Amino acid sequence: MTAHAIHPSRNEDYGFFQTLTHCPLRERRSAEVWTLASTLIATAIGADSEDEMIGIRDFLDSRMGRHFADDVVGNITGCNIDSEAAIKSAIRRWQGWRISRSTAREEGIPAGLPYLTGWVQHFAITAAMTDAD
Repeated sequence: MTAHAIHPSRNEDYGFFQTLTHCPLRERRSAEVWTLASTLIATAIGADSEDEMIGIRDFLDSRMGRHFADDVVGNITGCNIDSEAAIKSAIRRWQGWRISRSTAREEGIPAGLPYLTGWVQHFAITAAMTDAD
C-alpha cells in the first residue's frame, strides 16, 4: 500500500464522525479515531491511490459510515475494548460480508465483493465521476 494523505471529514454533523461524538471514547478524541479508522480501512482494503483515500473519507461521511461507526461504538461499549480493537473488529466483520445481488443492482457495486471494500470503491468511483464533470 502506498502512503496517501488521510482526508478529514467534510461532514462532521453526520456519518462516522458524528456518531463518535456521542460515544464514550475513553482514550481518544473523535478526530484521532477518524484518522485511525481511515488508516486501518486503507490497510484492510489495500488502498493504493488518492481516489481510494477519498472513497474512504466519503464512505465514513455517509450513511454507511454511520452504520460502520455504530458497529465500532457497539464494540467499544459492549466489549469494553479500546478504539483500535473496536475498529479492527468492525473491519473484519464488514470485510466478511459480501455485496449482495440486490445491492449490486441498486448501487452498481459488483456482487461478491467484500462489503467494506465494495462501499469504499463505490464512493471512490462516485467522487472521481463528480470531479470529472
